[in-house]
Amino acid sequence: MPFTGKYSFGAGADLPEIAEDVGDLVGIVSPYEAPLLDHLGDPGRSAGSTVHEWLEDELAPNSDTVTSTSFAPNGQDATLFNVANGARFRIGDVVRAGSSREVLLVADVTGNALTVVRRYGGTAASTLTGTTRLTILGSPRLEGDDAAAPRIFSRVRKRNWTQIFSATVSVSGTLAAARLAAVDDELEYQKTNRLRELVRDLENTVINGVAPGITQQGSTSVRRTMNGIIPLLTTNTFAPGVGAIPAGGGSGSDLNEAVLGAALRAVWESSSGRVDTVLVGGLLKRRINAFLNASRQSGPATTTYTEVVSMYESDFGMARVVASRWVPPDACVLLDSSRLAVLPLGGRSFQYRELGNTGDSRQGQLVGEYTLEMRNEAAHGVIRGLT
Repeated sequence: MPFTGKYSFGAGADLPEIAEDVGDLVGIVSPYEAPLLDHLGDPGRSAGSTVHEWLEDELAPNSDTVTSTSFAPNGQDATLFNVANGARFRIGDVVRAGSSREVLLVADVTGNALTVVRRYGGTAASTLTGTTRLTILGSPRLEGDDAAAPRIFSRVRKRNWTQIFSATVSVSGTLAAARLAAVDDELEYQKTNRLRELVRDLENTVINGVAPGITQQGSTSVRRTMNGIIPLLTTNTFAPGVGAIPAGGGSGSDLNEAVLGAALRAVWESSSGRVDTVLVGGLLKRRINAFLNASRQSGPATTTYTEVVSMYESDFGMARVVASRWVPPDACVLLDSSRLAVLPLGGRSFQYRELGNTGDSRQGQLVGEYTLEMRNEAAHGVIRGLT
């Protein structure tokens, strides 16, 4: 065959016989992972109503705080002062004052006013202040005494609301019939992407969601939304740098081992739960990884540098470090995963429903309805205000 000199520089419009070279994969760079949902796993049960409720109980508290700001004659000798919750005490209670060695004996309880015997059993004196913590060591009884009045605590009903997540898919008849590059079925492809978006939004809502202030169950004009983990935390909320981090947490607003350890200790002291999950964003995950820097060693033959902390073991248990893009950058969330569940409303887990055609297109809706069950919020904690 003689040489024709034909070129291929104009492949495309000029040379339509040359086929397009299009890869058989569609690249997606948008983040859609849900690491917290993956960590919690499927709950194995569902919610039975748009208002999901559960019961919580607690043992009789064995500590309280002095509230008096002045003492007569002084903090070392005062025998009458006020506390925050007088109902927690009984005549005959043996009480330790703060972290001191002094033990007090409760002689009378009138409302929130306690009358006590100081330096009980010859213990050393201490100075009471307006923030002294009183720990009840026990309530010894006299031999042959009548039974004490019972202490009855009502179980508390807590609740959250379900939230509907949905996305619509529509593909024209022409697009469905056409041969597409890298996509075998446009409808299935769109369903997959919309489901990824919904799972992403579910994780974001589980962490940060807020229910409406009124009409939480929703109405024709109020959308029903769920409360997320961070807005539900009220008991163990710490803010380093402004004096709210427990003793031993150091100062400043950086996440370090002192701050994290002090917060874990505070949660441990206030609950029987065990924090087994430390939930952070990307920046604070790097801070936790840096905990290793002071003890890192490498030899001359080391060619791989590893800086990852996946598990954090403290005096208060082992916790998995989970990094989620949807955690606020200033927050470190401490969770007991055994008390958390993301529940679908019965029969309303994510599913696809074909919609009736109104023209030359196929339409459908992905829909799911979920809520967060967060039992005993005092078993969890959060550090906010971190840099």
